[in-house]
Amino acid sequence: MPESASMELVTFLIDFILHVDRYLEAFTREYGAWVYALLFLIIFVETGVVLMPFLPGDSLLFIVGTLCGAQLLSLPLVMTLLLVAAVLGDQCNYMIGRWVGPRVFAWPDSRFFNRAAFNQAHLFYERYGGITIIIARFMPFVRTFAPFVAGVAEMNRTRFSAYNLIGALLWVVGLCSAGYVFGNMAWVQQNLSKIIWALIIVPGLIAMFGAWRAGRKAP
Repeated sequence: MPESASMELVTFLIDFILHVDRYLEAFTREYGAWVYALLFLIIFVETGVVLMPFLPGDSLLFIVGTLCGAQLLSLPLVMTLLLVAAVLGDQCNYMIGRWVGPRVFAWPDSRFFNRAAFNQAHLFYERYGGITIIIARFMPFVRTFAPFVAGVAEMNRTRFSAYNLIGALLWVVGLCSAGYVFGNMAWVQQNLSKIIWALIIVPGLIAMFGAWRAGRKAP
């Protein structure tokens, strides 16, 4: 891909992440029910493809709930679809990790593989075990790598599936419900860009702090 095209793609992705509310509302008004397929795809890819951790997750779910509160989307339908997408995404990522196995530790850092984020997920997993699958749902980047690392570490499939389902329920239902209840309040609408930034930065800082603590305690 030419460098100019790559820069345009990066610029679009950044703008989409920071203004996901505008993009989703415009897409919903123009394409109607097709927005459900788009949302399913975004959540599945963000959780299911280890090379795509930069897609919006927390902010997207909050905005989806906001659009449901504005009667632009069906809350029960979108929650069901995104719950399925989140569960299947983690299962896919887990299976990729089981298939790739220890070879992943030899992968170099690149624009397609963020070794720092992978190492954070690995440290979290070693420190907290299966509960990481739930905690990681609320942490950008880490949630993409956590199920992959669980697969690499050959975590028990039944145990992983249970944590996967619990984490997906808390993540999808919790954030969509928050957007549905609070998203259309005047104060929230006036400060939506700040809230989106907070949903990106705060969980990321928590993940980095947790990984740092886990690293210090590691023998």
